[in-house]
Amino acid sequence: MVVQMLQERSKPDPATFIGSGKVLALAAACAEADVDVVIIDNELSPAQLRQLEERLDRKVIDRTQLILDIFARRARTREGKWQVELAQLEYMLPRLVGSSSALSRLGGGIGTRGPGETKLETDRRRIRVRIKTIQGEIDNVRRRRTQLRERRQKRSIPTVALVGYTNAGKTTLFNRLTQADATASDALFVTLDPLMRQVHLPGGGELLLSDTVGFISRLPHALVAAFRATLEEAAEADLVLHVIDAGKENRDRQIAAVEKVLEEMGATDTDSFDVYNKVDTISPEERRRIREGDPEAALISARSGTGVPELLRKIASRLKLDTTRITVTFDPLKETDRREIGRLYRAARVVSHVTRGRKVVIEADIPRRDAGRFSRAAATNDAADAV
Repeated sequence: MVVQMLQERSKPDPATFIGSGKVLALAAACAEADVDVVIIDNELSPAQLRQLEERLDRKVIDRTQLILDIFARRARTREGKWQVELAQLEYMLPRLVGSSSALSRLGGGIGTRGPGETKLETDRRRIRVRIKTIQGEIDNVRRRRTQLRERRQKRSIPTVALVGYTNAGKTTLFNRLTQADATASDALFVTLDPLMRQVHLPGGGELLLSDTVGFISRLPHALVAAFRATLEEAAEADLVLHVIDAGKENRDRQIAAVEKVLEEMGATDTDSFDVYNKVDTISPEERRRIREGDPEAALISARSGTGVPELLRKIASRLKLDTTRITVTFDPLKETDRREIGRLYRAARVVSHVTRGRKVVIEADIPRRDAGRFSRAAATNDAADAV
């Protein structure tokens, strides 16, 4: 960055956003410093963007376009690229203008097929067709994700979603918990493509952990809409972990920005708790203040592993994956009971399996969330025996 200018106004100037006086000052500063590109840390209307480029005689980029450009560089998978392209096209559509009078009417005149289309109208039509195509592909992704979620629910595998401000350390925590090697970097928006991996808890039980795109304050609405298929993983999760960079000076503002996006996604009703990451960068006194202000929070360092075992215990408790011991009796001659035996072996750690005549008695340590189903099965079998 060569030149930085700040301005306080009660409201933006409708023509140039920053006002004519500030435009003159900015133009002079750009000329003196030989600036090629001007970035405005706010979203500009199409008219404001055109006015600034004309008066500054330089390329002007607003906040939304800058974020979209970063996203475009980070996207790796086909789905991620679709989502970024959709947001770019929706941003670009109202900002298209005719390049010159030479592009006005094509094919017009007496004896021809009619006035034809302007270059601008052609571009808009092509963009709308492309938007419709990409939206169809993203809708297919959403349907596939919905089907996968339904399968997981049938198998009683809970899902946990990591959300948080960009660069809060979500991917480092994801790698720590799943033993994966997803790309983690001290940069913005490194994770755009959704990641999901299995986590085996120390006391038994398993869950699926998903890593989501990092949020940012004043996240452009086009991005929220385009990444809805990805962000739905957080809205539909059994538990949301809000990962917070404990060492950030503007921590509270980042927390508020994440909560605002979760509210837009309809994920505020999902069970959640805060995970303060990078606690090795703050003082013991600051850690004490965090614990007093948010007793339910977990304090960890994803990089060193500090506090991670306690975090896993907290996750297990909130998901009722902490285990309880049950004893269930089955009749292996019944097809339904044979299926239940298979489910029990998949869901629990079997301690003993004893055959007594026509009955099979199984003692197992099972996640508390699944214990009720097998307890009901045991009660049904007991009642049938009594009859």
